Amino acid sequence: MRQLTFISPGNLEWREVPAPRLEADTDALVKPLVVARCDLDLYIAAGVVNYPGPFAFGHETIARVVEAGSRSGVSPGDVVVVPFQLSCGRCNACLRGWTNSCESYPFGAAYGLKPTSGTEFGGALSDLMRVPFADHMLVPLPAGVDPIAAASVSDNIADGWRAVGPQLEARPGASVLVVGGLAQSVGLYAAGAAVSLGAGRVLYLDDHPERRARAEAMGAQVEPLALAEGRQPEAQFEIVVEAAGDADALGFAMKSCAANGSLTSVSIHLGATTPVPLTRAYYKGLTFQTGRVQSRPTFPLALACMACGDFHPERVTHRVLPFAQAAEAMTDPGPKVVFTCDEIA
Repeated sequence: MRQLTFISPGNLEWREVPAPRLEADTDALVKPLVVARCDLDLYIAAGVVNYPGPFAFGHETIARVVEAGSRSGVSPGDVVVVPFQLSCGRCNACLRGWTNSCESYPFGAAYGLKPTSGTEFGGALSDLMRVPFADHMLVPLPAGVDPIAAASVSDNIADGWRAVGPQLEARPGASVLVVGGLAQSVGLYAAGAAVSLGAGRVLYLDDHPERRARAEAMGAQVEPLALAEGRQPEAQFEIVVEAAGDADALGFAMKSCAANGSLTSVSIHLGATTPVPLTRAYYKGLTFQTGRVQSRPTFPLALACMACGDFHPERVTHRVLPFAQAAEAMTDPGPKVVFTCDEIA
């Protein structure tokens, strides 16, 4: 079968590899219909994040089941969301919602990201994927939800959702600040999710005018971040999301967080150390969270909000292209590219 393979920064190619087969009665084989480029994919392809190749590429996908084991819980023809993390749904970690550290797999096991766990599980930009524990992993795409709009739901959309969803459930109507940047689509999804969940105020700060326009289209107030011009916090927010991947922006986010507020960093800070104003955070009593999203328990909540028509992640997508253009378009600097197979192109 065909598989898009990352070789080195700026060098991805389609290769012929052995097709996967069912290995257990809980397995399913799926054909990816749409694949979204994750924010991390861009930085791997561009060489900002130094991952050694070769490995299968792509991990955000909506797919069609083509073959199913007798205990897989799905049937051929089903259109499903495939979590980017592999998890069994049965171990202690999974039962606690920690699907990034499933005890059945190496820590960080994921499709399209071999360097995170050291094991190759295949990628979404391919003709077929094998999904183990499909009865747990696969989630039907709700009726009426466009697969192109939902293409990123298993990772980046879920990542933005987890930064505001549980927090707004605990504090209905709370104010939300999103500091945008490096994790560009995740920050935008967080802003859109906060609006859809009824936050009292949603302010999105970013120096990039196109991203500001997309956040505004999702209902957020927008302004430049302007840290280089000396901007200081002008208000305190109960919920803050830092998607900038920059130490100064993280410090600004901490200073902007109200007493007893929550701050979630959804970006990867690539330096060996990152200075932050912990003294101020300590006296404010902030809750600070960072780390990879726990995909499987999180994305169904975002899907449900999409199905209700309140959440519009498609407003983040700037290009929709066929699979054949994926290698060349992977370094497009925009916030979200979605690739479609011939079946729905």
